[in-house]
Amino acid sequence: MLTILQARTSSTRLPGKVLRDLVGAPMLERQIERVRRAKSIGRLVVATSTDASDDAVADLSQRLGLACHRGPLDDVLGRFAGALEAFGPSDHVVRLTGDCPLADPEVIDATIARHIEADADYTSNTLTLTFPKGQDVEVMRAQHLAAAAAETTDLYDREHVTPFLYRHPERFKLANLARHPPLPDLRWTVDTPEDFAFVERVYGALYRANPAFTSEDVLKLTADDPPRGREG
Repeated sequence: MLTILQARTSSTRLPGKVLRDLVGAPMLERQIERVRRAKSIGRLVVATSTDASDDAVADLSQRLGLACHRGPLDDVLGRFAGALEAFGPSDHVVRLTGDCPLADPEVIDATIARHIEADADYTSNTLTLTFPKGQDVEVMRAQHLAAAAAETTDLYDREHVTPFLYRHPERFKLANLARHPPLPDLRWTVDTPEDFAFVERVYGALYRANPAFTSEDVLKLTADDPPRGREG
């Protein structure tokens, strides 16, 4: 298993978000702490761009002892294929995105387990939206990731990495992991200043007492919050 975590600093809505301080460390570092608690991820690699603005992401990866692959800024699918070529071989690839500091290692492991159990080509917990936005996990056969990179010229496919796979169910066997009860309207990702303020509050309340705080801890803390909804 090869797990690729994509991260860049040039977000249009919240530039530099992955390096923003979150209880004393960059937000990306806090997410990596959580991802590393997953038991099934195999080798973890950060995939960032060759743009000078992402030098700090590469430096952070090195400081944390992680491999880092640098590829095209806008062709994220090409970046993933390059990371697979550089740090494979692997039968399966996990895709994570670096704007999810409330990633759940148990959800990552469960999605990987679902993928293997279903003998699927592509598995995610987003084909049907039941998890909070920001706990997204995708798993795919490495050969199909490579095929997508070789075949598609669609800019949407190349920016978002996996649409070539899940938009072709006649070609690829798809599987989904669902949450019970579903919580599709919760927004735990970071795209805006409001999003970052939310995760700052969560980390401020929970991290120092227990760095490995759980999704249930977050749900209890925010039970009385007004709905923030899901974008995108």
